Amino acid sequence: MQPHDFWQDVHPPGSFDRAGPFSGFFPATLDDGSQIKLPIRPLAGGEHALASLIINQASFDVQDALAADLAPKLAIYRPEVIVGLPTLGLTLAAAVARSLGFTRYVPLGTSRKFWYDETLSVPLSSITTPEQKKRLYVDPRMLPLIQGKRVALVDDVISSGASIVSGLELMASLGIEPVVIGAAMLQSERWHERLASFGRQWQERTVGVFRTPMLKKAGEGNWTA
Repeated sequence: MQPHDFWQDVHPPGSFDRAGPFSGFFPATLDDGSQIKLPIRPLAGGEHALASLIINQASFDVQDALAADLAPKLAIYRPEVIVGLPTLGLTLAAAVARSLGFTRYVPLGTSRKFWYDETLSVPLSSITTPEQKKRLYVDPRMLPLIQGKRVALVDDVISSGASIVSGLELMASLGIEPVVIGAAMLQSERWHERLASFGRQWQERTVGVFRTPMLKKAGEGNWTA
């Protein structure tokens, strides 16, 4: 496959072997059995790898399928507003909000507008851009939409847990405890410890469309779960 061909199609159930070994792509499987091809990204050292999802490069069909799967999982917690984490989480959050019948969602941001309040921000780090020092902001004008409400915090991928914990920290500074965390992909289990350090309740309140394992090298070009 060409790099731009990933995340473009929703394949019928049973299209790809879920047991492995995997070569070239990992088949993520949704609850209805349909599958999406994810590229495999080797980690430093070359002995391990992770499946990757860049949701804003995905086709609309794939985005819609992810949102349609995640929305009912969040609906169980009766959220009143969807709050999206930047940058890629905003794509999923908007789609999920629409799927739930909401007229809008609340996007958090990393770009400080001149009317923002620095006290309404926290440091933000990301597994994909660890060298960048950023802050996570909420637009002060959005506060009436989330304060006192049942909030669902949505990101595209939970990997190291750093971004989602920043989101929880920002919500906590506003006196808000989200009722649920949602993501398209729960990537390996590296995020468990970091999220648990913020509160033991969060792991059981985190839902995803699919989980992907840490992959191990199994010969040239092959990977196993």
